[in-house]
Amino acid sequence: MRVKTYSLSLAVVGCLASWPALAQAPAEAPVQPVGILGAPSGTGGSPAVAESDATLRTHVLYHPADLRGASLPLVVWGNGACADNGLGYATFLREVASHGYFVIALGVPRAERVRAPAPPAAAAAPPQPAPGARVDPTQAEQMLEAIDWATKQTNDAASRFRGAIDTGRIAVMGHSCGGLQALKTAADPRVDTLLVLNSGVIAANASSPMSIQVTKDELRSLHGPVAYISGGPTDIAHGNSVDDVGRIDHVPLLFAYNGVGHGGTYLDPNGGDYAAAVVDWLDWRLKGDEHAARTFVGDACGLCKKAGWTVQRQPTR
Repeated sequence: MRVKTYSLSLAVVGCLASWPALAQAPAEAPVQPVGILGAPSGTGGSPAVAESDATLRTHVLYHPADLRGASLPLVVWGNGACADNGLGYATFLREVASHGYFVIALGVPRAERVRAPAPPAAAAAPPQPAPGARVDPTQAEQMLEAIDWATKQTNDAASRFRGAIDTGRIAVMGHSCGGLQALKTAADPRVDTLLVLNSGVIAANASSPMSIQVTKDELRSLHGPVAYISGGPTDIAHGNSVDDVGRIDHVPLLFAYNGVGHGGTYLDPNGGDYAAAVVDWLDWRLKGDEHAARTFVGDACGLCKKAGWTVQRQPTR
């Protein structure tokens, strides 16, 4: 796949951990108690709930409200800014889960986010911590913890999630810093597919306010189908995505972008276009749904025809 490469400026990379279009819950927001969090939602076959479970308090679970007879593929999610708020993408993740997925988001349950107004054009960029000074609020290892927890629960005869999670079908994905966490985790042989959203590996010679370290060489460890979704040239991580996909030539690869910028559509009703694309990718790659594959396959693919989208692919079979 031939993809035009964009240069990576230090200013662009330095902003990767902050974006004004999405309002992150404040660090002091209290951790919510164990139980169902908020109302069920989602347009899939069963409205999904967010839930805090006593055995995994550092994460938030998303799953259809009715789990009877379920054996759901597992999706592990990393937040933008590697934030420690598992409710930060609740609308988006309930939508994904409602289509028949068991989603585990990194971060304790603090508060659901709402879209914040953009700051004045002349507003100065917020100061960034010195390289190496930050410890990310969540860590890539928590994705592996989520997979281990799901494996234990679905095989435990005493667990209420007994048989509900199919750990033979696993996706990892995340937004911005969370996308780097997913990239770091995707080498695990249990992971079947990876989705990198508004993210990409930061160049070795560029500074970053994040502590997570992922190198371009690690892209060679990817072993399953990969989807990159970007907000287009106005997305501060778009150049990183372009550079990554230009280096990946050994696994099926999708690169799709539109013009929404770094904030994506996560806070749109039911997660907007990003949620629709993610669900179709998961339905294809984890469930073998050929109808969902039409969103990405062929010259007349559904996403190819969608207004505002650009789609580039490597062999997708």
